Amino acid sequence: MTQDIDYILKHAHDNKVKFIRLWFTDILGFLKSFSITINELEDALTEGVRFDGSTLHGFVRSDEQEMTAMPDASTFQVLPWRPKENSVARMFCDIRLIDKKPFEGDPRYILKRTLQKANEKGFTFYTGPEIEFFFFKNSEKPDILDQGGYFDLTPLDVATDFRRQTVLFLEKMDIDVISSHHEVSHSQHEIDLRHEDALRTADNIMTFKLIAKEIGQINNIYASFMPKPLANQNGSGLHIHQSLFKGEDNMFFDKDNRYLLSKQGEHFIAGLLTHCNEFFAITNQWINSYKRLVAGFESPTYTAWSSNSPSALIRIPQCRIDKPGSMRIELRNPDPACNPYLVFSAILAAGLKGIEEEYPLTEPLNYEDDMKTIIRKTKKYKPLPTQLYEAVKNLEKSKLMKEALGDYILDKFIENKLFELKKFNSYITDFEIKEYLQLL
Repeated sequence: MTQDIDYILKHAHDNKVKFIRLWFTDILGFLKSFSITINELEDALTEGVRFDGSTLHGFVRSDEQEMTAMPDASTFQVLPWRPKENSVARMFCDIRLIDKKPFEGDPRYILKRTLQKANEKGFTFYTGPEIEFFFFKNSEKPDILDQGGYFDLTPLDVATDFRRQTVLFLEKMDIDVISSHHEVSHSQHEIDLRHEDALRTADNIMTFKLIAKEIGQINNIYASFMPKPLANQNGSGLHIHQSLFKGEDNMFFDKDNRYLLSKQGEHFIAGLLTHCNEFFAITNQWINSYKRLVAGFESPTYTAWSSNSPSALIRIPQCRIDKPGSMRIELRNPDPACNPYLVFSAILAAGLKGIEEEYPLTEPLNYEDDMKTIIRKTKKYKPLPTQLYEAVKNLEKSKLMKEALGDYILDKFIENKLFELKKFNSYITDFEIKEYLQLL
């Protein structure tokens, strides 16, 4: 630890850092921050910094609760969009009680705890996100910048420079980018990050979202991670590629099984399919999330898996037999407005449960098959939740999610979601006025 502190202090001095932003997320996945000066950095690394912990509760705030933010020295990075003189750095923090015990309401701690459980079984959990989002003209309404489509290039993709700036800032913060392109919808983009251990990936997603917002501010536009801002267009997903390793061995790979997918991989998928309705409120936590999850917009609506169907909940990307390390599964229902720390905790718990109990895997969905016919004949594919209230009730009854997330997170999360639903149910939409005012 002393070597880490010495290195960071030297690194900060060499980069003329004046301020350090201490980052953490609340229960809903919103990035929170407060700053210290370089003079306080050494004490912060050894003793932490006290702050009001009620900021972690989301929209439902309670009485002030003093906590300690303990910076994670491994996450020290200089922010490339800030001035080089008196520059600014950031560190993610673990939130602790005053007695230095971990705080049960810290989403980052919840993920660390779940990863530790996997580690005790010999597993390392890797994730790689495909992050979809929009660049709009402003934050007041979703005015598009272009009418481009999937993989379109200029002049249809007028935001290509904004996407390029985003990638360059990501790389300056040591976040590896695999690819970037225009997505299907107007003004929509996708940037894919290289797979990392799940904790680092969650940190990278939070950093990505802030960088996209900063790029928008620099260019007088607005980056939005709203799941479905445009009617009759595809919404934004956060497709999560996952793999389990034991040492150097990918536990999802088996050269002698179908799709090169191992039995443990099949059990993991079965765990996700079995428990997906229980964790759905975590992966899709907003009322707007369910506007995206409708048939015909390349998003899942049933608990199906496939090697080639874009409508499946889980997809098995093709893997070369000489590249066992690349074997992975892709979960397609999450959206980028989720809290990645809680999402990774939930899906890992579900997958491990499948392995532990050796859940059997249903037959895959083929791209050529008609979904309605399959459901009518086999009844193997259950529908996914269509509304937030349904998903919250499933979460509330889940013993597995209670074990994975803990009582504190679960209760506060549900309280926040019921508050959101209450606000929405008291709001009269334009649709209701247009459809009902003259009719009723």
